[in-house]
Amino acid sequence: MTKLRLAVIGTGMAWERLHLPALKELKDCYEIVALSNTSEDRLIQAADEIGLSHDHIYTNYHDMLNGEQIDVVNIAVPIEMNYFISEEVARAGFNIICEKPLAPSMDQAEAYLKLQDKYNIKIMIAENHRYNEENILIKKLIDENRIGEVLYFVKNNVSNFEDAMVGDTFAAKEWRQHPEFKGGAILDASVHDVATLEYIFGEVESVSAFGRPQKEDYAPYSVITSIMLFKNGVLGNYNYCVKGKELQNPFVGFRIFGTEGTIYLEDRMCGAINIMYKQDNKHEFVNYTPDRGYYNEFKNFYDAFMSNKTVEVTPEVELMDAKVVFTLLKSASKKKAMTID
Repeated sequence: MTKLRLAVIGTGMAWERLHLPALKELKDCYEIVALSNTSEDRLIQAADEIGLSHDHIYTNYHDMLNGEQIDVVNIAVPIEMNYFISEEVARAGFNIICEKPLAPSMDQAEAYLKLQDKYNIKIMIAENHRYNEENILIKKLIDENRIGEVLYFVKNNVSNFEDAMVGDTFAAKEWRQHPEFKGGAILDASVHDVATLEYIFGEVESVSAFGRPQKEDYAPYSVITSIMLFKNGVLGNYNYCVKGKELQNPFVGFRIFGTEGTIYLEDRMCGAINIMYKQDNKHEFVNYTPDRGYYNEFKNFYDAFMSNKTVEVTPEVELMDAKVVFTLLKSASKKKAMTID
């Protein structure tokens, strides 16, 4: 099997904890040929983890792009750097796998769309929730009309950013605590939730959001709550809280209400989708393996590169998800309903 030669810009937590385990499973598909990070200590640690010679590690990614034989570059850097680094990698002629969201602003996100055609490369945005098994199964259940016509949903996401700010965690990173991009933790996390919703229900048409302002830098609101109208008529309530914790079981989670039944996912890591049917109060569980999105996205890119299959999450797809989040934030700040342009 022919392997893709993968170079990496950014060997921090996303690389170490999310991308690398998936690539180890796909060792017949990818060869990691070079690593780049501004922290030399972190870089050496990452190289030693995979047995990569220190001749192929770089504190300056420009040197890596100029000095290595590469098929695709994996970009896992702070959100505010995504577009600028992607543009430089594209200009150098390399294919791209870039972490979500594709950019920290709508202007940069729209500029990102031009890279693929301008430089004749393939680009995948690594939005793992569009590749997660639970979402693929839920979409299949709905497409099969298992709960009839979908009427509305409730999706509730609760976290406690401040509790997670200590220790070796994503929230402990300075760029997340004092973000240089609009929305902070809300953009970072809600883009996953919106990706899930748009994958399952299609494009959002309009939103009406309200937020509870806070003074802390990491997010403009402690909670944002919204009503969403989708182009196919589905309505839903989406909430994201950065200062809470679900203490009562079962969690509110993700609930989809149809004319013939309901679908309930307590948590994306729970491993089972709960379906209740109106007829005879029938009930069933559909089991799945949690957190397979990282494996599935890298496999999708490999298949797209080698067999000319479709990249599922292109910049165009990710732009729509990001646009919804930016519109939610704008709607909350203006306290009025807004159409997705």
